[in-house]
Amino acid sequence: ICIESNRTILSTGETQQEIRYYISSLQATPENFLSIIRQHWGIENKLHWVLDVIFNEDLSTKQAGNAAENFSIITKIALNLLKNNTTKKLSIKKKRLLCTLDNNFLANTVFNKF
Repeated sequence: ICIESNRTILSTGETQQEIRYYISSLQATPENFLSIIRQHWGIENKLHWVLDVIFNEDLSTKQAGNAAENFSIITKIALNLLKNNTTKKLSIKKKRLLCTLDNNFLANTVFNKF
C-alpha cells in the first residue's frame, strides 16, 4: 500500500509531502485501507498527546541505557490505571494530582479497588 499525504503548516504556510508504504494481506478497497490507516494514526496521535500533556514525555532527557523505554512503559501503565479509576469524574491530569494528595485514592487507583 502506498499513501501519499500532503500537509500545510498553518504558522508558516509551508506544504510538506510524505509517502508512506505499508504491507498487508488484507483484501480491501483503497478507501478502506485509507480509513484503517487514518484510524490507526488517530489513536497513535491521541496517545502521544496525552502522554506529552499529562506526563511531559517530550521534555524527558532520559537517555542512559534503557531508561527512556522503561519510563515510557511506566507512564503508559500509570495512564491506564488512571483511566480505569472511575470513582470520580475527573480529567486524567486531575486524577494524577489527586493521587499525590490522597493516599486512599492512590491505593484505589493502583490496586483497582473501586
